[in-house]
Amino acid sequence: MANGFMGKMLWVDLEQGIFTEEKLDEQLARDYIGGYGLGARILYERIKPRIDPLGPENILGFITGPMAGTQSLGGSRYTVVTKSPLTGGWGDANSGGVFGPHLRFSGYDAVFFTGVAAKPVYLFIDEGKIELRDAGYLWGKDCYETEDVLTEELGNDVHVACVGPPGEKLSLISGIVNDHGRIAARSGVGAVMGSKKLKALVVRGKTPVPVADEERTKTLRNSVKLGDPMLQKYGTAGIVEPMVTAGDSPVKNWAGIAARDFPHPEKISGDSVIAKQTRRYGCFRCRMACGGEMAEGTGEYKFAAGSHKPEYETLCMFGSISLNDNLDSILLCNDICNRTGLDSISTGSVVAFAIECYENGIITKEDTDGLEMTWGNHKSIAAMTEKIAYREGFGDILADGVKVAAEKIGRGAEKYALHMRGQEFAAHNPKFGFNWALAYKMDATPGRHPQGPGKFIPGLPYEFDKSKQVGMQPGYKHGNNFMHVVQSLGLCKLVTWGMPHIDAQLDAIEAVTGWALTCEDLFFIGERIANIRHLFSLREGVSILQQKFPDRIAGRPPIEGGPLKGVTIDEERITNEYLEVMDWDPVTSMPSKGKLEELGLQDLFERFG
Repeated sequence: MANGFMGKMLWVDLEQGIFTEEKLDEQLARDYIGGYGLGARILYERIKPRIDPLGPENILGFITGPMAGTQSLGGSRYTVVTKSPLTGGWGDANSGGVFGPHLRFSGYDAVFFTGVAAKPVYLFIDEGKIELRDAGYLWGKDCYETEDVLTEELGNDVHVACVGPPGEKLSLISGIVNDHGRIAARSGVGAVMGSKKLKALVVRGKTPVPVADEERTKTLRNSVKLGDPMLQKYGTAGIVEPMVTAGDSPVKNWAGIAARDFPHPEKISGDSVIAKQTRRYGCFRCRMACGGEMAEGTGEYKFAAGSHKPEYETLCMFGSISLNDNLDSILLCNDICNRTGLDSISTGSVVAFAIECYENGIITKEDTDGLEMTWGNHKSIAAMTEKIAYREGFGDILADGVKVAAEKIGRGAEKYALHMRGQEFAAHNPKFGFNWALAYKMDATPGRHPQGPGKFIPGLPYEFDKSKQVGMQPGYKHGNNFMHVVQSLGLCKLVTWGMPHIDAQLDAIEAVTGWALTCEDLFFIGERIANIRHLFSLREGVSILQQKFPDRIAGRPPIEGGPLKGVTIDEERITNEYLEVMDWDPVTSMPSKGKLEELGLQDLFERFG
């Protein structure tokens, strides 16, 4: 097997309690690298078309990439892959910390679960010994409690990924939590895990990841000069104030203007956040250490010390989108999401949706269990977040996201339910940067921010002009495909941005795997990954052409003030240009036969359906 891989995958039949080890095919690993690229190819082969994502035929996979668990800078990530119950198409969610590397140390590149257990269980991989154990006594506990109980019982050297009450109760906006608050949050992966009555995956192992050149890997890791020092000091909390001011962040459920409606973003940004931070921390072997632990919550917003520092997305989705500048309440909402296993982007979005429904008389105080859901009402925002986590009262209506909530409420609520194919938008305004618009609509996981190319590494042979608001820019396709590879490698996107030149990344890949790849190789692999994810959704009857942007998101009509005054996304243009550059049919979005042959996917064209 190639260096950078453990060479084995584990398949777990939860219904029968059967474990099967499967050798990882070396050519398959090279073709798809790892992560959701490899996962998409495997699940396309193993999942029958049109199955119920919360039924026994769905597959839930935990999968890593070749850089995870090595000395390579940023090799900390793992990905959960499945058919999404939120969008009905391809689903994946990514998380950092140390769980992903330790999954590899237990001897496997991936673990896949099929079927449904008869009762709650957890899987324990212990130095090669595999066992399904009763988890009835853990069912109902939150993720922190679950991890604490399991580490106390099994030892401090085990690592846990688990679901909390939202996942158990099949909330479509629930995620899977590891390392006391790191979370694979999106696509509803927590609901799939809960539907299988799988409470946790627990791993312990010390088997090192084989690499082609250990010393070179270490030297390269230590020689990289990290990028933006702001990230090291503040984490992504440091960009809240400038992004809100620039018009990138959502304000008042995407309808507001920051200067008018949210004039003090500094209350929830950089310096305000780290004033409550007790220490910095980093993911596995990360020198950037952009994470942090927060002091104990005080006053009316109490939570235990050690809660994770909120990211930009969380600060905006419980802050500016609801006009809430009370940082303590946001820290509590962040803790609720991390502790129970909720996607903070979707949860903050559905709370803002409820506020606007309340403002317009679609729902009343009687509906919301006595909570006054008004703009900036931090007490009600925090209280409703708790209700969503446990499906209590009106929280039960909101616990599956804005699309389902609007369908249940009716009476015109859909006007305020902003989503793309069921997935709530991340906290970056597609009118601010065309790259978000393309990723939000055209990627297999809609509404998601990591798929856009964003900031590029010097040396990549393309340009990105952020000032242009519409239209395909030269190299967007390459940039997007490159980010598919970054995530499939098991790398942190933020650390990748810190690379001084693309050659440093290519050198790191070669030091781990022994593969002497070029930029063009990475673009080609990334395009293959983009197409397999897209084909999975197409086969499930989910087309990227099914839904237009909500008018408010697209700027129809244009906003009347602020930095984005007068900006409208030319949705038809960017859609058609993207389809053309990807060689996808303009009516069906099906990749052409020639494109699939070029990518080595002709067998999928021949048996599509």
